[in-house]
Amino acid sequence: MTDEGAPAAAGEVTLRQRLRRQLWQPPRAHGEQPRERVVGPLELFYDLVVVVLVAQAAHHLAGKLTWRGLGEYASVFGLVWIAWVNGSLHHELHGHDDARARSTFLLQILILVPLGAFIPEAGGERGAAFAVSAGSLFAVLAVLWLLASRGDRPEYRRSSRLFVAGTVFCAVVLGASALLPAVSRVWTWGLLDVAYLVGFGTVVLGATSGAAATFTVTDALIERFGLLIIIVLGETVTGVVSGLAAEPVSVLEVAVALVSVVVGFGAWWTYFDFAGHREPRQTPTATLRWMLAHLPLTAAVAAMGAAMVSLVEHAHAARTPAATAWVLCAAAAVVLLSTMLVASGLEAWRSRSGLYRPLSRTSGAAAVACLGLGAARPAPIVLGLVLVVLFSIPWGLAVGYRLRRPDDAEE
Repeated sequence: MTDEGAPAAAGEVTLRQRLRRQLWQPPRAHGEQPRERVVGPLELFYDLVVVVLVAQAAHHLAGKLTWRGLGEYASVFGLVWIAWVNGSLHHELHGHDDARARSTFLLQILILVPLGAFIPEAGGERGAAFAVSAGSLFAVLAVLWLLASRGDRPEYRRSSRLFVAGTVFCAVVLGASALLPAVSRVWTWGLLDVAYLVGFGTVVLGATSGAAATFTVTDALIERFGLLIIIVLGETVTGVVSGLAAEPVSVLEVAVALVSVVVGFGAWWTYFDFAGHREPRQTPTATLRWMLAHLPLTAAVAAMGAAMVSLVEHAHAARTPAATAWVLCAAAAVVLLSTMLVASGLEAWRSRSGLYRPLSRTSGAAAVACLGLGAARPAPIVLGLVLVVLFSIPWGLAVGYRLRRPDDAEE
């Protein structure tokens, strides 16, 4: 009886191993990141869920264009963006297309959903609930990174431990912040954002040469960052539509709404013409600059959409409300500057310095002009048209450069 059952038992073990290998693989080891990979539908779904949270933050800002509202927006947006980068990098470095990846993404999404519901009142009544949810999300991320770090080779151990410790620290601070008063809580989140980004940069720059050289910004990761910008840009259109739907329709309101759409299109044009879908230099400093510059860029794009709601609502005003003008124009300036910061980490920044150096100076001047426009506060239709002109200046410079030097056109 025992001898006859042995082959069946052996066959059962083999089947179990095959199922586990195909459906529940262990995390990919450090240093085995695939160089060529396409973005899958699971990652796109995850990104869309994250953008729902971005939209919640932007909608809250649209109804609270004050210094306090801006501070709450920056603190909350920073936490959401950091969590997105954390989860995205984990899948990029360690994930497989299997049931394990789907389960870990689903677990994050199940926390992101209530987290998004708490965002509108994160600076007030639901701040404690937001803090506990955000702490739970970072705790899950810390566990995922800890599991991935088991069995690390010596060159990866220090950076892995520091990264896990930093993520655990975030989880603990976020959970503890639930006990603080509302104002102190928001300040704690903002300081935590800064501390995490500084720590992240320290880990990347302080990694051993072997560990640092192994992390490559792949086409898939470049596409993920670009797709997030595109989806958030869609929120600018949502802001315009929301503003238009909230008021009785008039020719002037429609005109301001359409000009606002062109401003959002200008932000898309600026990013993808000069920085998006391009490979950064494969050095720790350039990679870090390329990655972190997307934080203010994405936040500014979402803030533009929030300000556009008010711009359309005040289409008939003789002057744009001060808060609306400053948020919209300052966000446009940040888009111009952060796009150049992203571009400074590209291979093209050096290979095509004849374009990018004057382009960076021109974008800087256009950003200063945006701030001047915000201070002047002309009528909404005038403010929108001038922003369109300011976004078109760097693009016009690039077109002129390419016409003068057709052989230097980017492939």
